[in-house]
Amino acid sequence: MKKDLAVFKEIRQKVNSGLYKYRTKEQIDSIYNWAENEIENLITYREFYNLIITLTDFEGSSHNGTSIPDKKWQNLRKEKSGYFPLPIKWIDEKWVVNFKNDEIPLGAEIISVNDIPMSNLIPELGKYYTTDGINLTGKRLGIRSHFPRYFRLKYGLQNDFKIVYSKHNSNKNEEIILKSVSYAKYYSNFKKIHSLPIDRIYYTTLKENQKYSFKQIDSLSGILKIHSFGMGNEASEEHIKYTKFLDSVFTQINKSNLKNLIVDVRQNGGGDDPNDLITYSYLTQRKFQENKKAWINFEKIPLLKYYNIGIPKFIRPLVVGKYNKELQEIFPLEKNGKYYQDENSDDHKIRLPNEKAFNGKIYLLISPAVGSAGSLFASMVAGNKNTTVIGEETTGGYYGHNGHTPLEYKLPKSKIVTQFSIVNLEQDVPEKANQFYNRGIIPDIEINQTYDDFLSNKDTQLNYILNLITSE
Repeated sequence: MKKDLAVFKEIRQKVNSGLYKYRTKEQIDSIYNWAENEIENLITYREFYNLIITLTDFEGSSHNGTSIPDKKWQNLRKEKSGYFPLPIKWIDEKWVVNFKNDEIPLGAEIISVNDIPMSNLIPELGKYYTTDGINLTGKRLGIRSHFPRYFRLKYGLQNDFKIVYSKHNSNKNEEIILKSVSYAKYYSNFKKIHSLPIDRIYYTTLKENQKYSFKQIDSLSGILKIHSFGMGNEASEEHIKYTKFLDSVFTQINKSNLKNLIVDVRQNGGGDDPNDLITYSYLTQRKFQENKKAWINFEKIPLLKYYNIGIPKFIRPLVVGKYNKELQEIFPLEKNGKYYQDENSDDHKIRLPNEKAFNGKIYLLISPAVGSAGSLFASMVAGNKNTTVIGEETTGGYYGHNGHTPLEYKLPKSKIVTQFSIVNLEQDVPEKANQFYNRGIIPDIEINQTYDDFLSNKDTQLNYILNLITSE
């Protein structure tokens, strides 16, 4: 454990440009001092993994990920019992049951599990789902999907679960003991969650024709939904189809002389350049660039003996050498030990608004699911003077993130794999009083789904905007 911890620390210091993005050197040093002392109290593999995942999460990057080896993951997936049986969801500041069953009523609040209050449990499980900065809303997204998996990773397999719950509008707590289920059974239950009509996009693999849509609502308003930017780069057929779609949509918007445009990116977790930038060109009146600044930590990939490239060792030097050359061409400018992106690169290229760009009122719908290229796009739209942002704080940051280029390393003893993106980005957005460096995008008007709308599967946020447009 001591050997792997020392290697993990060296990897982060030499390779990860985001190590001190949201934390000071003193804070990072402090948590590693804690970890080195904590090792003396650890016995099991699972306990050591939990220590490493705590360090991973502390940095604050939604592109960070640390996992046990694939073989161990496959063994977990085969476990026949030990998992919490019921999907849950965050509604009205409570964790409620999101699955129709015979034991606990749909919508009942979970108070505690195995004598652990949810108020204590959620911070412990949040570390398994990384977010930018000190953002917390995104962690709810991971917990509502993978609560049983996280519980198992933290506390081990359980024979059964003592659940204290409260029915809606009841002051009485009730208790029940439920048998644990298999890994597969929980995820089978999850595919049947009550909120599926609202949450369907996020929980399913999107087909090409499900990634975006446009609908004119009335003579003044329309809604553009972009659930993903995963359409490939300029050379892909899907990207070309998407650019034609955008052109036809904004031709229709101009022809219809629409005054209001709802842009819904609530399920957009990212995707490929330049789909985000091309979309933004239809929603701005200013010149812009993908980022103001971008840099990495090194000239050549360090610590190659731990680099998890997944190819035979005899050709590894050739592949790494080619990769290093590409990185040196992209990040040629050395300054104070950092390697900056070429100012003439595509990322720094000044882009112009599209001639069909919309100049009416924009209502941007956001949620905790928005990250990476999705949050880059959303932050740029949020920076527009004609935009009102509505919904919940995003996972991805407003001012920047660590992204673009993932590297993966394997710790020598435990074989734990850690992945992170190496490019530290400063996004091309204006400073705003309600946006914070270490948070996600903050909505101008925070609107969450209400309890009654959860039960009836109504879209509280979209309905709020439609009523707002009508009243203006």
